[in-house]
Amino acid sequence: MRIASAILGAAMILLVLVDAFETIVLPRRSSRRLRPARIYYIFTWRRWASIARKINRPKRRENFLGYYGPLSLLTLLAYYAAIIIFGYALVYWSLASAEAPGAGLTRLGYDLYVSGATFFTLGVNDLTPRSPAARAFTIIESGLGFAFLALLIGYVPVIYQAFSRREVTISLLDARAGSPPSAGELLRRHARDHGTEDLQALLRDWERWGAELMESHLSYAVLCYFRSQHDNQSWLAALCAVLDTCALVMVGIEGACKRQAELTFAMTRHALVDLSAIFISKPISESYDRLPPDLLIRLRSEVKAAGFTLHDDEESNRKLREYRRLYEPYVLGLSEFLLFRMPDWIPPVAAVDNWQTSRWGRERSFWGNVITEGSPHTRQP
Repeated sequence: MRIASAILGAAMILLVLVDAFETIVLPRRSSRRLRPARIYYIFTWRRWASIARKINRPKRRENFLGYYGPLSLLTLLAYYAAIIIFGYALVYWSLASAEAPGAGLTRLGYDLYVSGATFFTLGVNDLTPRSPAARAFTIIESGLGFAFLALLIGYVPVIYQAFSRREVTISLLDARAGSPPSAGELLRRHARDHGTEDLQALLRDWERWGAELMESHLSYAVLCYFRSQHDNQSWLAALCAVLDTCALVMVGIEGACKRQAELTFAMTRHALVDLSAIFISKPISESYDRLPPDLLIRLRSEVKAAGFTLHDDEESNRKLREYRRLYEPYVLGLSEFLLFRMPDWIPPVAAVDNWQTSRWGRERSFWGNVITEGSPHTRQP
């Protein structure tokens, strides 16, 4: 029995150390199924999301979902610590390492106390390991506690730096594509003097953003749960809006930057598919049509009124459907899993950019959008 306890405890410690290394230190995702972090996130997210679905108010639901990412990060580290402490307690119990437990404590309970005090290096005076093996394990666990604390101090800033880099680019999209972002609004605002050059520069920036998103979120998958600062923004909605824009440009907009759109489309779709694989989020092919024929006609009309001409023929429509099939099912799958709202192709009439609002009212846009305090935003092409 004691041998089995020692083997089980050692296996638990090794499993957590390998998983912590793969989650925090290893700069690539692990393909192993049996991982403590994976089990932890499957269990906690499903329950957190089920509660969120019952909250009717969108703002309150977003606030509730916003707590999950940071909270899960901290509780994951506590989860690791608890498994390590229990694993060492089993090892100590198998070695009969401590003196007789105090009143009201079983032998295993006292070994848990010994393991916890050692891991957190409390320096209490009533821990007296008997055997040389027990003393060696006590020293190792104490050193592991120091290393765990150092890992915590170094890991959290890295996560928030990656989050900040992601959100800066999303915030820059606010004045360029609206809030929430949409392909129609992005093209409308770039159909001006030097609009094609500006659009090309934006798509080039988003090609790099897609690469950074894939690198950081594959290494630190917990970032996918971190919500944006504003309720009407998210990394998935921004990614989808850029993919929508690239699809329209590739189908055919006279004078637009088709080559750069192809490069940005390839990079951002690559990031989207790889991130879907992290959560085993299956593509959803049978769902509502985000761009029905009547909306496509309206989109063409608004883009043309702004200054861009979108090709209007059966071949262009077929290509657009093919491009959409390459990414929309993955966006829909992640949207349902992470509870993100899908962006529209054309913003609603009452949409207001985040920069135009404050708690005291709304301001006038330099795009000709009349915004008065207490009145809806009137979007004018």
